[in-house]
Amino acid sequence: MLTEKFSLRQFNMNDLEAVTEINRTCLPENYAAFFFLDTFRSCPTAFIVAEVGGRMVGYIMCRIEHGFSDIRRLKFLRKGHIISVAVLPDYRRAGIASELVREALTALRELDADECYLEVRTTNEIAQKLYEKLGFSAARRVPHYYADGAQALVMVLPLNKVDSSSSQDVHRRIA
Repeated sequence: MLTEKFSLRQFNMNDLEAVTEINRTCLPENYAAFFFLDTFRSCPTAFIVAEVGGRMVGYIMCRIEHGFSDIRRLKFLRKGHIISVAVLPDYRRAGIASELVREALTALRELDADECYLEVRTTNEIAQKLYEKLGFSAARRVPHYYADGAQALVMVLPLNKVDSSSSQDVHRRIA
């Protein structure tokens, strides 16, 4: 159980090595350094790291995209995309991932994103429950999304201008 408090702050270039290591430790999908930097440059306020006692223990990185809504049919809008969230195993179940997501959602709202989406492995029930607690709903499945052929569940959350009651319809469609 984590006894020290954690803090969140915006990623900076000096964090690249630690973030890359967390990514490799926690996730089967590993990104090259240039991808982290490109994501940071495109959406710096939604790239956030978590620290405990001066040690980086987690991160979230997001970007803004334009595309069709997963909540409202045929609506083209600004979408926040949570690309990656990771917390080192020894620091899980301490609320770090939840706070990283909340902080990123705040940043995406400030960037006028209408909704937010993410992909999660259909087998990762712990992450799915976390996202549901934060208000995300299942929208659709994507077969063979991951490099190993695993299926992804796309989860969505209305942010600014989208009617939040629509998310219930999304949840019913995928169930």
